[in-house]
Amino acid sequence: MTIEGMNYIDGHWVPSSSGATFECRNPADPNDVIGAFPESSSADVNAAISAVAKAAPQWAATPPERRGAILESAAAYLEERADELIGELVREEGKTRAEAAMEVSRTPMNLRFYAGEALRTTGSTYPTPGEGLVMTLRQPIGIVGAITPWNFPLNIPSRKLGPALAAGNVVVFKPSELTPLMGQRLVEALLAGGLPAGAIALVQGSGRAGAAVAADERVDAVTFTGSTEVGRVIHTAVGPERRSQLEMGGKNPVVVLEDADVDKAAALIVKGAFGLSGQACTGTSRVIAVDAVHDGLLNRVVELACEIVVGPGGDTGVGMGPLASAGQLEKFRDYVRIGCEEGAELVCGGEVLGDGGGYFVQPTVFAEGSPDMRIVREEVFGPLLVFLRASDFDEAVALANDSEFGLSAGVVTNDVARALSFASRSESGLVKINQSTTGQSMNAPFGGHKSSSTQTHKEQAGDTMMQFYQSEKTVYLSPSA
Repeated sequence: MTIEGMNYIDGHWVPSSSGATFECRNPADPNDVIGAFPESSSADVNAAISAVAKAAPQWAATPPERRGAILESAAAYLEERADELIGELVREEGKTRAEAAMEVSRTPMNLRFYAGEALRTTGSTYPTPGEGLVMTLRQPIGIVGAITPWNFPLNIPSRKLGPALAAGNVVVFKPSELTPLMGQRLVEALLAGGLPAGAIALVQGSGRAGAAVAADERVDAVTFTGSTEVGRVIHTAVGPERRSQLEMGGKNPVVVLEDADVDKAAALIVKGAFGLSGQACTGTSRVIAVDAVHDGLLNRVVELACEIVVGPGGDTGVGMGPLASAGQLEKFRDYVRIGCEEGAELVCGGEVLGDGGGYFVQPTVFAEGSPDMRIVREEVFGPLLVFLRASDFDEAVALANDSEFGLSAGVVTNDVARALSFASRSESGLVKINQSTTGQSMNAPFGGHKSSSTQTHKEQAGDTMMQFYQSEKTVYLSPSA
């Protein structure tokens, strides 16, 4: 079935103003055209921002109970269509059916969580001399631009649109051009849940549309998840007068100490490195093992990696689907070549699979990595894992921190003291002890350090999450004139 995708602007589903479109194709079968979607121009973005600006006062004045109820209804709409969404997500992005089912189930949970946040917006009061009162008010910041990636095309947008709308903001939403259908489905759910037509606009298209959203000074805040390279461009465009929240790349290590259970360590490493075809910002890409366990751990990881069945995500027994695009495939090939040229030892995988009928690659493991290698320092965003040796705990921590990124880091040990020491010394925003670097609790803050994040407001949950979507003013009150 081929879908005719649309933008959603000023309460109407519309093509791009120029009539230009782009095709979305199945990464497991590039001959399978999912649909044609609008290639939005700056004129379309301008129309979208103008439309939500008109609706902003009314939505901001909507009672929080009503805003929460709309998010609850949208969540129910998604749940009613879960089977359909799972199939579409597998087809559009390439996830396995199990991975797609997890994302489809998580998305309505997110919306329900943010429905509750609509009712938890509070200010503060402060002691003051006399009979006066000093207090703070939190109000919607205004227009939010949400620019989202393809690797979690329902979950991540729901973590941006949910709190933005719960806080009373209007939203211009630009999903990735690799997963436009999932973006459209999320907007359909919000509208079916009762969201007023003007409170959201959807603009499809390439990075040019996202750049136009970020550059428009009427947009009060921009929330972005994607590469560090693009995030830096957005940060420059937004500037110091407006607000930005950027969650970007990672080169996430797992440190394995000598007291670790090798089988358990290997299992969580393989899950983090090759789940989601290695296309998760928190995915494991470096293993730093002390000498005592290095060789045994490497052998076990290779065994498990070789057992992974690669194929179309909808097929029974498949453990790893395709890469998301031809561009991702070429990037993977390049880094395999670079790793070999740099002198790392390719011990598993490295090959493209099939006859060009899909973007399938083998789970890939390099050994004898060193900190100066590009495959150790740069984000591959694919199923490529590099092993490094450490002589002791202190060297392992230093190697883990030797990166421009600081998103997620793990340690595998039964020594609680060293586990807590690692958590304290790690330069990452997420620290996982005896767990995969991937996966987060929906009610916990999410965000990185260093080049992985702007480190302004945490995403997903926590004390500062809703503050990104709100302005705060301090009010001084005297009881009489």
